Amino acid sequence: MGIAMVLVVLTVAIFIALCFLLLLGIIYFEMTNSNIPPGVANPVKLRIIHGITIGIAVVGKILQNMFICKQIDFTRFVRDKLMAQKLGEDPKLLIKNLKFEGIPVRVYQPRSPSAGRRKGVMFFHGGGWMFGSIDSYDVLCRYISKGSESVVVSVGYRLAPEHRYPAAFDDCLNATVHFLKTAKEYGVDPSSVIISGDSAGGNLTAAVCQALVDRRDLPKPLAQVLIYPAVQAIDFHLPSYVQNSAVPILYRERAAFYMINYLEGGDLNMMEEVLDGDHVPVDLKMKFRKWLGPDNIPDEFKPHGYRPRVMASHSEDVYETHKQAFETNFSPLLAEDSVISLLPKAYILTCEFDVLRDDGILYKKRLEDNGVPVTWLHLKDGFHGIVSFFDNGKLSFESGKMAVDSIVKFINDV
Repeated sequence: MGIAMVLVVLTVAIFIALCFLLLLGIIYFEMTNSNIPPGVANPVKLRIIHGITIGIAVVGKILQNMFICKQIDFTRFVRDKLMAQKLGEDPKLLIKNLKFEGIPVRVYQPRSPSAGRRKGVMFFHGGGWMFGSIDSYDVLCRYISKGSESVVVSVGYRLAPEHRYPAAFDDCLNATVHFLKTAKEYGVDPSSVIISGDSAGGNLTAAVCQALVDRRDLPKPLAQVLIYPAVQAIDFHLPSYVQNSAVPILYRERAAFYMINYLEGGDLNMMEEVLDGDHVPVDLKMKFRKWLGPDNIPDEFKPHGYRPRVMASHSEDVYETHKQAFETNFSPLLAEDSVISLLPKAYILTCEFDVLRDDGILYKKRLEDNGVPVTWLHLKDGFHGIVSFFDNGKLSFESGKMAVDSIVKFINDV
C-alpha cells in the first residue's frame, strides 16, 4: 500500500473517529441537560430511548451538513424503521393498504365472523405533525383491532413542514367522512365509529370530532379517544410545561417547535416570542382565561411554588404570523360551549411527566362542564409517548401496555 493510500485511510479513520466523538459529546450534553424525574417509569429505559432519539437527530444533522440528505428525511426514515416491525400477514386480520379520497390508509379487519356489524376506529398517529406513519403505528393498530374486534383505519396524513396547517386536519377529516359514508362496505355500523389518536393525532381527533358536530349528512361519531393530546397553542407556561420542561421525550421547546412547524411550515424566527405568549393579544388572553386559567387545573398538578405567568402585552407582528393558532381546528380547546356540548363521550389519557398533561386535563374539564361523559386514565409514572412503547421488546413499558389495554376496554364497552 502506497504512502498516499495510507494517508487517505488514516484521514478517513480520523474523520470517522472525530464524528463519533462529536456524536457522543452532543448526546452526553443533551442527556445531562434533560430531567429524568423520580417516579417516572423505567428511568434507564427512558434514558436509552432519549439517547437514541438524540443520536438520530445528530447524525441527520451531520448528513445534512455534508449535503447527503435532509435531516428530516433521515430522521423519518430511521424512526419508522425502528418503530415498524415486519409482521407480514396476520392470521386474525385482513390488512389492506388503500386510499380514501386520495389519502393513504391502512384498514385492519378481523377475519373472525361477526353476528352483526362491527365498530370502526379511525386512528390518527402522533409525531408532532412532522413524524410518524402508518408503518410505525402498525403494531398498535393491529393490537387494537384484535383486542376490540373492530375495523381500524390508520390514516397516513400529510406531514409538516412540507404541508402546512390545515393539511393534516383536512386529510384526517376527509378520510373520516369517506369512512363514515362507506362503513358498511367494511362490515362496520356507521353509527359506531370511534375517532382516536395520540399526541398530534389527539389534536386531530379533537378537531375532526368538532368539525363533524354540525354535519347532518353523516352519522355522529360514537366516541373519541384522546391520548395525551395537544389541544392548545396559547399558554406554554401551564404547570405541566413548567414541571416537565426538560423531561424526555418531549421538551417544552420541542412542543412549540412542532406546533410552529405545523402552523408556519418551518419559520421558527419567532419561537421564543411564542413560548413567552407574545402572540396572544390582551383581549384574547382575558377571553381564554376562563378555559386556560390556573383555577381550571387541580392543585395536585401544580408543582411546589408554581405561579402562573402574567402575560400583559403582545407583539402585533407575532400575532399576525401565528393568528391561525387561535382557530379551533388548530387549538380545539378554544371551541365554544355550543360545539363542546355536542361532542361524543370521550376517553382521555394523560401522563404525569408530560408537558401536554394539562392540555388533556383542561380538555377533560371543558367536556365535563358541558355534560360530555369522560373516561380518564392518568398514568402517574407516564411520560409523553409511552403508548408507543407498549410492545417494543426490551424497551417496553408496563404502564404503556396498561394504557393500551384500557383503551381497548373502553372501545369494547362504549
